[in-house]
Amino acid sequence: MSWRGWLLVASASLLAAYFVFLNVYPFLAVTHRVNTNILVVEGWIPGYAIREAAKEFKVGSYQLVFTTGGPVVESGGYINDYHTSASVGEEALKKLGLPSESLQMAPSRVIGRERTYSSAVALRDWFREHNTPIHSINVFTEGAHARRTRLLYQKAFGRNVTVGIIAVSNPDYNPRQWWRYSDGAREVVGESIAYIYAKFFFLPSQND
Repeated sequence: MSWRGWLLVASASLLAAYFVFLNVYPFLAVTHRVNTNILVVEGWIPGYAIREAAKEFKVGSYQLVFTTGGPVVESGGYINDYHTSASVGEEALKKLGLPSESLQMAPSRVIGRERTYSSAVALRDWFREHNTPIHSINVFTEGAHARRTRLLYQKAFGRNVTVGIIAVSNPDYNPRQWWRYSDGAREVVGESIAYIYAKFFFLPSQND
């Protein structure tokens, strides 16, 4: 290949990399609501996201809110259901005015290699154990975590349940210029790697 050919290949590669660089956050932080009366809130999300989840419930046509999540960070493992992110999220939503009769936690009791998937399995099992038919859900989460969340919830629930996703951006950085902020770079790079792993390498165990 001539130097002009190499130059063309290099230019095309740089242009493709630049396009990916600019569009990776919108790709990861996807929002796609589906028609459902069930809202699922990941209990580990920070306070600003919990407040937005409460608003989502109040303006939407939801009847039930399920909070998910496993043992709280640095708890040393599962203690009881009230030491889980699901319980923390439920209490936070109560304080924001959501009615108790509309709230239900579905805690995960394991610290697995894929915590989001374990949380999705715990929720799926709650529906099965309570003989509750389900056709669709909207999952509320934080920013760049959204696409991976939807992927793993869909893996857990299977093709017969439609999984919608709602992402709320971190107010600590401008998502259009995420690379200028340490929080943005850490979240986007970390979630990009985690999504690739979940998409191409993560295999649920046969017990799931």
